[in-house]
Amino acid sequence: MSKLNLSRIISVSFPVRKYFRKVFDKKQIVLHHTVSGNGINGDITHWIKSKFRMGTCIIVGRRGDINQVFSSKFWAYHLGVPGSTYKKMGIQYKRWDMNSIGIEIDSYGGLKYNGALDQWETVYGNRIPDSNVQLYPNKYRGYSGFEKYTPEQIQSVKELLIFWSDRYGISLKYNADMWEVSAEALKGKQGVWSHTSFRFDKSDIHPQPEIIEMLKSL
Repeated sequence: MSKLNLSRIISVSFPVRKYFRKVFDKKQIVLHHTVSGNGINGDITHWIKSKFRMGTCIIVGRRGDINQVFSSKFWAYHLGVPGSTYKKMGIQYKRWDMNSIGIEIDSYGGLKYNGALDQWETVYGNRIPDSNVQLYPNKYRGYSGFEKYTPEQIQSVKELLIFWSDRYGISLKYNADMWEVSAEALKGKQGVWSHTSFRFDKSDIHPQPEIIEMLKSL
């Protein structure tokens, strides 16, 4: 398995007041995507301006660059699971943000098809080349197309997962139910999950075949 070269990690300036410098046992790793353009500056600015201490410890850029916002041993809000979800699933409410590590993958996420121009566009109106679009004929979380995660991003996520599994003892066994709201995720089961494992209203991350292949290889 590929090991993470720690010298690749880029330290990001992020105010201490915007995350919690308190250590909890880590049981889960949760994958997100940003719904933003190339680069992390906008995401960092959004988190700093928020009235909440929210964010993830890592953002992986489109070229696979690993940007560390704060140490994985600390935490910030990144799940936002409403109590109604626990009630619907028949599970007692428990917040897992402090016991989980969040990764953001820099991506526009869900796309819309512009029939008049015969092109896929982001929620901001940017055109995405067909070669960068992952199609879902039956839709995934309301979208027929998503911007693809790059091979470099997938490789960096793989290396991070292996690194954190070694450091915190988190299981890397593939959870096939991670692409829909999962009772096991909500109960705090160890492992790698998606934001969609916790919330009905989120579409990050999407089940791109290359992501699934990588997760199954761990």
